[in-house]
Amino acid sequence: MKTDTKLLFVTTFSALITAAFGLVAALAWNEAIKTAVGMFFDEGSEIWGLLIYAILVTILAVIMIIIIARITKKLTDQVAADKKE
Repeated sequence: MKTDTKLLFVTTFSALITAAFGLVAALAWNEAIKTAVGMFFDEGSEIWGLLIYAILVTILAVIMIIIIARITKKLTDQVAADKKE
């Protein structure tokens, strides 16, 4: 197997494994946040709990996506600069 093919395989495989672990972590956080929000609201106000939960998760997701995008950009620029040298 050529080095480029091996690198592509390892990169793809690591992305899939990372995504799988990310899904498991997301499901765990899903339950934890639902339970935490549920502690602060009565049974009758379930819709408010769900709305607050959705807002919190959305804010967290946006923040994490921005952080990951910045790190990825920084590393991509670094690799590009190293190739020019």
